[in-house]
Amino acid sequence: MNQTQTPREVLDTILGHLGFVAEIEEQLRDGHLILQIRTNEPDRLIGRRDETLESLQFLLNRILVSQNREAPRVVVDVEHHRSMRDDAFLHRIHQLAGAVRENGRPIETEPLNSYDRRLVHNAFREDSELETESQQIEAKLKRITIRRRG
Repeated sequence: MNQTQTPREVLDTILGHLGFVAEIEEQLRDGHLILQIRTNEPDRLIGRRDETLESLQFLLNRILVSQNREAPRVVVDVEHHRSMRDDAFLHRIHQLAGAVRENGRPIETEPLNSYDRRLVHNAFREDSELETESQQIEAKLKRITIRRRG
């Protein structure tokens, strides 16, 4: 891959090497580039528990950073799977946060990957009442505590 390939071209090359026939659409959401993949085999690209999708996104971003250290992070999605999953996930997190607001007791999430942790932290970054904190351990999956500020 040469230095001038766009994120879309790099992803298209990866998918081609993996034997996927796909269309890739570029979208901008909240200032982030999202590469939306359309394919006849979405389940194969998503994988069990989204592992294949996560790995594909990780690989793409590693390649982009190797070409340009300042490359912005790119989100990879398949048939809007991630956006629908994110909406359902954040709905559950906001329900947990509602319980913290009501009874004041901190709540810990299930172990989350880095993408999901980022979603949770961003959801409460501007919240005047609640704050979030990740476990300070070396692990791929970490829990987040949601608690009242102060």
